Amino acid sequence: MSNANPISTQTLRRLPTYYDYLKSLPAEVKNISATSIARELRLNDVQVRKDLALVSGGGKPKVGYVVEHLIDDIGRYLRYDYVDRAVLAGAGNMGHALMCYEGFARYGLDIVTAFDNNAGVIGTYINGKRVLPIEEMGSICSKQDIKIGIITVPAAAAQDVCNIMVQSGIKAIWNFAAVKLNTPKGVIVQNEDLVASLAVLSRHLKQGGDEA
Repeated sequence: MSNANPISTQTLRRLPTYYDYLKSLPAEVKNISATSIARELRLNDVQVRKDLALVSGGGKPKVGYVVEHLIDDIGRYLRYDYVDRAVLAGAGNMGHALMCYEGFARYGLDIVTAFDNNAGVIGTYINGKRVLPIEEMGSICSKQDIKIGIITVPAAAAQDVCNIMVQSGIKAIWNFAAVKLNTPKGVIVQNEDLVASLAVLSRHLKQGGDEA
C-alpha cells in the first residue's frame, strides 16, 4: 500500500501496537482477523478494521489477514524497513537513556550522535557514539542527510536548539523539553511532555483515592 493514504494521528499511534502484537504471535498462527486483534488489544473492532484497511489490502472475509503479510504492510507503512538517521541534542540523563535504547533499531531509527555545549561532556562516548559540540550539527546533518532531531535539553535552551536544528536541515523534531517550540512551515514537532503525563497519572491516583 502507498504511504500517500490519508491517515489520522490516532491511527498512526495505534499501528505500532498492532505491529508489536502481530510480531509476538506464535509462528503457527498464520492468519488473523481484525476482530481477533481488537479483542486481544481491547480495542473497537470496527476501528481496527478501518485502520488496517488504510495500510493493507490483504484482508479477506472469513480468512482475515496473512500475519506475515500484515506485519510487512504495517512495517512498510511506518517505514520500519527504512533506516531514518537522527541526531540528539542534550547528552544529560534523558539523552543518555535514549542513546542507549537499542529498541529504536527495530523501528528503523538510528541516533547517529549526540550534541552538547558542556565541555565536560563533549568528547565522551555514549553507547559507542561520540558526543560532539553543538556547533558541528549543521555539518553532520548535511554530510549524512539527517532530517530528524531529538531535543532533550532544559526548556530554557530548547528553542535555541530547535533553531539550530532547523538551520541544519532538520524537518522533524522529537521534543522532550517541556516547552512549545516555534518552527517554520514544513518542520513538524512531536512533543513528549513527561511532566503533563505525570500530572495525568497523579490526578487519576488522587481521584481513585477520593472515591475510596
